[in-house]
Amino acid sequence: MFEVSGASFGEAEKQGGNNNASHRAGTARDSGAGIVLPDRTLGSRYELKYLISKSKAKEVERFVGLHLPEDRYSKLRPDGFYPIVSLYLDSDDFQLCAESITGRLNRYKLRIRSYTDDTAYPRFFEIKRRANTVIVKSRYRVKHHDVKDLLAGKCIHPQYYATDETILRQFQLYVRSIHAKPKVLIRYNRKAYEGDSHTRVRVTFDADLSYRVTDEPEVTLNGSGWRYHNMSLQNVILEIKFNGRYPDWLSTMVKSLELRQESISKYANSIKESCALGFCSPRLPMGMF
Repeated sequence: MFEVSGASFGEAEKQGGNNNASHRAGTARDSGAGIVLPDRTLGSRYELKYLISKSKAKEVERFVGLHLPEDRYSKLRPDGFYPIVSLYLDSDDFQLCAESITGRLNRYKLRIRSYTDDTAYPRFFEIKRRANTVIVKSRYRVKHHDVKDLLAGKCIHPQYYATDETILRQFQLYVRSIHAKPKVLIRYNRKAYEGDSHTRVRVTFDADLSYRVTDEPEVTLNGSGWRYHNMSLQNVILEIKFNGRYPDWLSTMVKSLELRQESISKYANSIKESCALGFCSPRLPMGMF
């Protein structure tokens, strides 16, 4: 499911028509450098998460489809799902993982995200912060072959994307401050619905969650050593993101379908499961879980 090729992307572009000629699910086009990519998440938003069964997900999707269209990238995929992979960084004592597990109100995550293994397309250095109940996400586009040097703290100029370089410097500062290193790769397939109003609402369904413990600065969807997360075998992670007033129809949906909000961290849960399995576990401080 995660095998992605340039040919399939090209075919998706053809199917997309003129309005979507530069967009593709799972990757992005660079014409020297204008980039359009999936995962158009809100920079500053509220975020609600639910772990639901696959059958319940179909009910939710029918309800959401009455109010929101699929986003442009889901529209280009036969089943609506496109791949995402993220390399998460943390300190040797797993400070960021522990803060997520304990529910610290002000915390952050460091990750490098990609949508394809094609080295011609960018990777994204992302900082995801939680300030009480608000999620603030910032990202910086980099070339695939620069990931290792940038993680090592090197300055590389110029980048060929028009992105605020202060985001990259802040990412590198966070890395230095806790001596963060690669810890785990996490991948999944996402289907997204999104509104265009000024109070944007984005609803995503994340399926087939899997992980691979690693200490290498490589962001890859494929390869060996992946393990599906137990919670994703029969379930889907539903996320509701919005930056304005919570729409009435969403309240009606949550109530009528009896959805229960949960605190779900793909990163922390993957680390916890790998520890429980033992053989693929990273080295963790005693008594962390």
